[in-house]
Amino acid sequence: MDFNRYRDALAERVGRLDLPFDETEYARRRDAVTQLMAAAGLDALLVTDAADICYLTGYNTFEVSVHTALVLTGAEASSQPGRAVLQVPSIETGPAVTTARVDAVLGYRWEEADGAVAQMAGILADLGVSARRLGTDNWGPALRSGFRDGLAQAHPSLSLVDASGLVDGVRIIKSEPEIALLRESARITEIGIAAAESLIAPGVTDQQLAATGSAAMIAAGSEFMSLQPIVTTGWRSSVIHCNHQRHAVATDEVVFLEFGSAVHRYTAPMMRTRVAGEPSAAMREVADVIRAIYTALLEHMRPGVTMDAAAAAADAALKPIADRVFFSGVYGYTVGIQFPPSWVEASGYIARGVERPFEANMVFHLPLMLRVPGEWGIGMSNTVRVTAEGGEALTGNDLMLQGVGT
Repeated sequence: MDFNRYRDALAERVGRLDLPFDETEYARRRDAVTQLMAAAGLDALLVTDAADICYLTGYNTFEVSVHTALVLTGAEASSQPGRAVLQVPSIETGPAVTTARVDAVLGYRWEEADGAVAQMAGILADLGVSARRLGTDNWGPALRSGFRDGLAQAHPSLSLVDASGLVDGVRIIKSEPEIALLRESARITEIGIAAAESLIAPGVTDQQLAATGSAAMIAAGSEFMSLQPIVTTGWRSSVIHCNHQRHAVATDEVVFLEFGSAVHRYTAPMMRTRVAGEPSAAMREVADVIRAIYTALLEHMRPGVTMDAAAAAADAALKPIADRVFFSGVYGYTVGIQFPPSWVEASGYIARGVERPFEANMVFHLPLMLRVPGEWGIGMSNTVRVTAEGGEALTGNDLMLQGVGT
C-alpha cells in the first residue's frame, strides 16, 4: 500500500493515541496563538518548528530533520472555520495520523522536496488564503528558504510576513500540566546524575559515566532525549560544548555532568560538577561564586522584574572573578517541549539587554558554568520556575562542589 492508504488504515485500526494533555489544553494553546495571529494581522500561520507543532497538536516523532509544516487559519480569515492542516513527509504519515490533533494530515513524497511546495500551494488555495497574509518563522531553523521562495513563486499575491517568535509568546508561560511534566523530567534527570556520579573515580572513562547516566534515565522513564548526556573531564571541561570521547578520569580532575531526561518531550536539565579526589582552593572559590550568582538570580525571578535586572545582579556576583573565567553571558534560557538537537526552548533568555519582565510560570534552566581556559570548568545548575516568591527549583541540586571516588 502507498503512504496514503497506510495513513487511512492506521486512522481506522489504531486511531489517535492518548496525548499527554487533554483537549482543553490543546484548544487553549491554539486559541492563544490565533489571537496573536489576529493581533498581527495574519490570516494564516505556517508553523515549521517540530516543538511548536508538537506543542499545538501533539504530533510526536523522532524524525525531525525533514520538512514538516502546520498551517493554522483563523475563523475569519478563510472560507472555512479556523483550520489546522499538517503536512508531513510520506514516512511520517503514521506518527502524524496517530498523534496529531489536526483537521487533516497530508503526506508528500519525502524524496521529492518540490512536491512539498506544490502540495502546500494547493493547501493554501483550498483554505482560501493563497492571496492573504501568511506568517512564517523566518528565524527558525526548520523553515527552508527554498520552500518559502517556492510558495512566493506559486502564489505571487501571497503576502509572506515574518512571524518569528509568535508561538514562543504562548509557549513561554507554562501551564500547570506542563509544569507537572517538567517536575517528572527533573526527577528522572536527578536519577541519571546520581547514577553517573556514583561511578566517578580515577580510571573510569567519560564513556562509562555517560552510559551509566543514560541507562539510568531511560530505565526510570525517559524517552529519547533532546540532547544526549554531556560528560567532560579535566581540562576538556574548560572547552565549551565538548562531550565524552573515551577519556579516562585522572586523580583530582574535574568531572562535569549535564543531563536532561525527556518526558513527553519536556526536559528539565541539570548540571553537576565533582572532583575525582580533592577540589583545589581555586575550584572552591569558583563554586562559591556560582552559588552567589544562583542566589541573586532566584531573588530576581519574580513577575515584573526584567530579565536584564536579574542578569545585572548575577553580573555583580560574578565580578570578583570575572577576569579569570569565561562565562557565556546567558544566565538562563527557557526550557519546555523540545526535540533534538537541543533542549533549549529559546523563547526567553536571562541576559543583559533583555528587557522583558518575568511572568509567573516561566521556566528557565540556569546553566552556571565558569571555565578557566586550559585548566577546568565548574558547572552547576537547576531548572527553575518563576513565582511571586522568587525562583523555585524543580531539580534538586544543592550546587555544592565535592570530591568523590577516593
